[in-house]
Amino acid sequence: MLKSMTGFGRGESGNSDYNFIVEIKTVNHRYNDIVVRMPKHINYLEEKIKSVIKNKIRRGRVEVYIDLQYLNDSNLDIKIDMALAKSYKLEIDRMMKELNIKDEVKLHHMLMFPEIIKKEKKECEEDVIWQCLKIGLDDALDNVVDMRIKEGAILKKDMENQIYKIEENLLVIEKRAPMVILEYRDKLKTRVNELLDREINVDEDRLNYEIAFYADKSDINEEIVRLKSHSNQFLDSLNQWEPVGRKLDFILQEMNREINTIGSKSEDLIISNCVVNIKSELEKTREQVQNVE
Repeated sequence: MLKSMTGFGRGESGNSDYNFIVEIKTVNHRYNDIVVRMPKHINYLEEKIKSVIKNKIRRGRVEVYIDLQYLNDSNLDIKIDMALAKSYKLEIDRMMKELNIKDEVKLHHMLMFPEIIKKEKKECEEDVIWQCLKIGLDDALDNVVDMRIKEGAILKKDMENQIYKIEENLLVIEKRAPMVILEYRDKLKTRVNELLDREINVDEDRLNYEIAFYADKSDINEEIVRLKSHSNQFLDSLNQWEPVGRKLDFILQEMNREINTIGSKSEDLIISNCVVNIKSELEKTREQVQNVE
């Protein structure tokens, strides 16, 4: 199934202690690049998160944002830095003595100084917090994959239409190619007859050689056959289940190579116009393929 590399998904999960909000954004990328942004004290879950994502997203840049809220105060540790508090008190007393200030340092004064009271998150059981997070992660992944599938269906339809236009122009080229040789032969004979009217001797073997040489030089049958094959392969690949973005890009390169050869071999105006049309459709298709997983 064709998938886009662009998508967004959101998931939320929680229990009596934690609440997770997971947002996933995916964009175009040549490889599978996963970036996870989450609270530092649960960084140990990063590899598990990436492993789950890789099972569902094979290509593209994946940006994961995880917000963790603690719902229970029992998950917090309150610590008082007594050494720091004593240092503050000692220096304040010294300052008051030197400045001859008559006052009393009270508790609320001490609590105003930074870093004396620290709030720290308690260490959580990895399995417990992972099971809670994974529910929200799976929901976000399902949403982002669903969006990538829907956009992939639109891309598929668009690219199929472009390939059909290429095939239409290729059919015109295929029908036109034999006529080019005949028209060249007729023009050459007409020119020869004009020369014969001037009583100039013409070597018939030489004339046939020139026609055969032109026919061989401008023969595009092999390129037409290969271009047809690549076109069919491209359409077949659109229906495959595994990621095909790189494969499609390679096929387009081969198609572009064949149509360039056809354009360089043929001097016919009708064929040249069809070559321009095919190149235009190939470029449109190439832009679409850049967004395919």
